Amino acid sequence: MTAVIKELQKRFGKFEALKKISLDIENGEFIAILGPSGCGKTTLLRLLAGFDSPTYGSIHISGTEVGNINTTLPPEKRNIGMVFQSFALWPHLNVKEHIKFPLVHHRFADKKMDINKRIKEVLDITELTSFAERMPSELSGGQKQRVALGRAIAPQPDLLLMDEPLSNLDAELRMEMRREIQQIHRLTKATIIYVTHDQSEALAMADRIVVMNQGRIEQVGTPREIYSYPKTEFVASFVGKANLIKGTWHENYFEPELASNLKWTDLGVSEELKKRNIYPLRPEQIALTNDNEGIPGIITSVQYQGKEIHYTVQTQNQSWVVHTEIWQAFQLGESVHVQMKQEQAKLEVKEEKIVSY
Repeated sequence: MTAVIKELQKRFGKFEALKKISLDIENGEFIAILGPSGCGKTTLLRLLAGFDSPTYGSIHISGTEVGNINTTLPPEKRNIGMVFQSFALWPHLNVKEHIKFPLVHHRFADKKMDINKRIKEVLDITELTSFAERMPSELSGGQKQRVALGRAIAPQPDLLLMDEPLSNLDAELRMEMRREIQQIHRLTKATIIYVTHDQSEALAMADRIVVMNQGRIEQVGTPREIYSYPKTEFVASFVGKANLIKGTWHENYFEPELASNLKWTDLGVSEELKKRNIYPLRPEQIALTNDNEGIPGIITSVQYQGKEIHYTVQTQNQSWVVHTEIWQAFQLGESVHVQMKQEQAKLEVKEEKIVSY
């Protein structure tokens, strides 16, 4: 299954929720649509599902145009599966009956399929075999979400849409369900479009991430490309919360505003960020020291996170977010110097020898 979104726009009155976005999705891909609340990601999912009609542009699924300004194919005529934010389970059906329902009623389900065999396959994939006769009221949150997943994949849809399916689960269950969704994707080879505002979910599971902001696509790329090579200020600050350091970009190095004697080499910074004279530094790319090398600042916040400590450091006119290992403990109000870590880049001191950081 492939999907092609071309110049897709959606207006609600005067409000433009989607601003003529275009995207190609390949067969079997796991695509995460990532962005803050109100960025348009759920609107995009609803248009793909057929719940809403485009104001402009078109959607093609498996070569068939399913939505444009004039015509919208209804959800029941699209070969899709949907997993909602809520579990959306029927209280009067047990687990097995939930899996069976779309095999009987989904218009695209293979009528020659051995229904009992398929139910067993789905129960095995979702690890629900021992819960087949249980009612929803007898299941945990994670088990309910697996039932919703099983119901969606049972008829083998062309496209599986998932709208923040883990947001109602606690942190430990979310981690467990990420692994299970990845396993389901590997076993079914389904094409998945997964909407989330949680960057850790997108980075952990997706083949490609589509970062959205204010109805536009900011960047499309692999998790590594999105995290390590952000193209815009928004992507840099939203995914991984990079520190956007002000300064001056020269031909092949960056000069921080607060330390004119330093040069930071180009580590693949985008042209847009260069034009805006910004260098994105991730919290884990920064070191704090008590010596006098680097940029002086004061620690204004300390958050212990178990495996690391999160600091906020205020320099002359810049607030820095810094993550360090737990052995390197600083106190609230302590004076420190901010440096780029040794393994991250080379820091060149003007008119002196090159020092590796």
